[in-house]
Amino acid sequence: MRAAAPLLSDRFLAAVALAAKLHPGRRLGTEIPYMAHLLVVTGLVLEDGGGESEAIAALLHDSVEDGGGRPLLGQIEREFGPDVAMIVAACSDTLEADDPRPWRERKASYLEHLPSVTDDAVLRVVLADKVHNARSIVRIYRDEGHELWERFTNKTADDQLWYYGELLRFFSARRPGPLVEDLSRAVEELEELVIADPPTWPSRPGAVALGAP
Repeated sequence: MRAAAPLLSDRFLAAVALAAKLHPGRRLGTEIPYMAHLLVVTGLVLEDGGGESEAIAALLHDSVEDGGGRPLLGQIEREFGPDVAMIVAACSDTLEADDPRPWRERKASYLEHLPSVTDDAVLRVVLADKVHNARSIVRIYRDEGHELWERFTNKTADDQLWYYGELLRFFSARRPGPLVEDLSRAVEELEELVIADPPTWPSRPGAVALGAP
């Protein structure tokens, strides 16, 4: 009997190599290799039923947004196909390597774009990414408290609560299931941590500190 074809082929291994080349550093403010995030997101996608193209897109989902821009997106399409490139593009809140917009403006634009996404492969990868990001924030918050926010120059506690709250509302309506349940638990804990010990400084010019009356 001929052995079954592997679920993940050399194409997947090539994507791992490219992701490692594009993301050689660490996650912001930690000693954790950036690849850890990409591999966890890929694992969540596969556990949720995603196939090889979705797994490859999960490995490369940050590459275009983090500076590769349209030239890298073209390379991804040539090397891994249009389906992977489409998912990576849909995961990116910008396709420009030097997008000048502030973080919150880019995220607001991305949230406006999400309802137009109809491909479940895109939603699966995006959701897996947000689940791991939210979990990571919560884990660091437990250890560092509000020092966590000092590592960010362009987003704050209320920005994060706003963004993840909107994501949770969208995915709860569009793609209920285990990944949404994971996101809900992470967002709920993040809210509890912030409310229990709110920052004492205004989170943005003109904003009221979280927890203030």
